[in-house]
Amino acid sequence: MQATKKEQEQYLKKVDKLTPNSPLAKNCVWAFVSGGIICTIGEALFKLFSAMGFSQDNQALLVNLILIGSSALLTGLGLYSSLGKRCGAGTIVPITGFANSMVSPSIEFKKEGFVLGLGAKMFSVAGPVIVYGLLTSIIVGTIHYFFM
Repeated sequence: MQATKKEQEQYLKKVDKLTPNSPLAKNCVWAFVSGGIICTIGEALFKLFSAMGFSQDNQALLVNLILIGSSALLTGLGLYSSLGKRCGAGTIVPITGFANSMVSPSIEFKKEGFVLGLGAKMFSVAGPVIVYGLLTSIIVGTIHYFFM
């Protein structure tokens, strides 16, 4: 049975009435500013480690570790989700959003135990990339340290 034109118009009016308006310009500004702040923090850390005499490779490593660790910690404390709601894509695009996407499923299933909950769900979204990337970097770093 096909709806009449009047029924379709009534339906669209109800949808418009119930659908919250999304302030697109405001959301874009928040995403730009928050992503910029995260990147500025990363750049400030990079300059700090440069002034401390670290090599460029080590500067990049330390900045990534701090940003990923901070994001994981904020996710674990339940603060990253409220930050994400406020800032939108600004917190998703940088490396911090990637860390958040790995930690979130693990925390959600923590009550199921460390093996079947936390450990298993860590591999559900972005976990494999981080875990295998971390393991590979440890192995390659160890080989490089001892044999090169």
